[in-house]
Amino acid sequence: MLHANNNHNNGLNGNNNINNNARFVGIGRAKAGIIIMTGELWNALCSYGNLELAYKKARKHKTLKPYIIEFEKNLRDNLLLLRTELLLHLYRPQPLQTFILREPKTREISKSEFRDRVVHHALCNAIEPIFEKSFIYDSYANRKGKGTLKALERFEHFRSKATRNNTKAAFALKADIRRYFENVNHGTLLEIIKDRISDERVIWLIKTILANYGKNSKGMPLGNLTSQFFANVYLNKLDWFVKQQLRAKYYIRYVDDFVILHSSSEILEHHKLKIEEFLSKNLKLRLHPDKSKIIAVNRGVGFLGFRVFNRHKLLGKSNVGKTRRKLVTLKAEFDSGKISYDKIHSSFEGWLAYARHGNTYRLRKRIIKKFEGLFTDRIAAVEISRWLKNVSSIRKP
Repeated sequence: MLHANNNHNNGLNGNNNINNNARFVGIGRAKAGIIIMTGELWNALCSYGNLELAYKKARKHKTLKPYIIEFEKNLRDNLLLLRTELLLHLYRPQPLQTFILREPKTREISKSEFRDRVVHHALCNAIEPIFEKSFIYDSYANRKGKGTLKALERFEHFRSKATRNNTKAAFALKADIRRYFENVNHGTLLEIIKDRISDERVIWLIKTILANYGKNSKGMPLGNLTSQFFANVYLNKLDWFVKQQLRAKYYIRYVDDFVILHSSSEILEHHKLKIEEFLSKNLKLRLHPDKSKIIAVNRGVGFLGFRVFNRHKLLGKSNVGKTRRKLVTLKAEFDSGKISYDKIHSSFEGWLAYARHGNTYRLRKRIIKKFEGLFTDRIAAVEISRWLKNVSSIRKP
């Protein structure tokens, strides 16, 4: 295996700036297909410019939070301290803060200290371009230009192909992985990472972040940026197995939720067995026994919050129920002063934008009526701004 240049001339001043994340490292390809690094990945990761960029990403949409205001009071000193801790291997993340979310199911979410989130962004800034090149096109979670709506569009495209424009029967293997984030094996993950990153300093930082979760060398905390990124790295092995070994044409994955479409249910049964074997042997994971099944496409396939049929798609019942309950919860939080109406309105507009991608006109009317009934005579700043713009445009000659 070819290794990265491990020049230890780090330097501790804050003037090692970078201008472009994509240029952190020169990337070459060995004959065996192993990506090698010809630049100084660790120095780029720890550079002041990268840490400053990471700080800006970590504070996005949270600029008024007290802990961010406090961090900004001595921004340069705080970033230089982080830089020094990283370069001298003195960096230690703070214990995670955990809390329970019960929608749509009970989950334990972990929250890192802000300075640790800066480090997470700095790490991902540096290594994401290396791994992004290895991801298949149809992996849609936590990637630029992808996301749930793109995944749904791709699903509908594949459904049309598999059914030959709704003229033939087709089936979907709809599956997800049992307790995925809880069961990611640290040793296996590190071996996958080492296939592309040989700099032991970067590996040290990744081990430090993983160890902060501290649950028997397995599992990643929901809510961390690094967990979202490593989730794609870990299941990239599955993606290539499905595409290269099983030769599945119509395969889409979003985190641990994936679907394969085919005209033959027997072939999908075979795929399911082979995937179960691969996950157990190579990634120490299991398919969810209740949520992994083969479905006739014309009966509707549940995917990413929608139930997709041949000619239309509806929001899933769990999504609608969650939204109704969430509105009641937000009203209680608003009445007690825990949340502003502007934030509630912004969240609700986001849900409406998502719901519009399905055949949901009547449903949206009912939900809007409920929303307006809960928040009578309230108006958000964004609504005032829109009104003022409309008035201004009308008055223009």
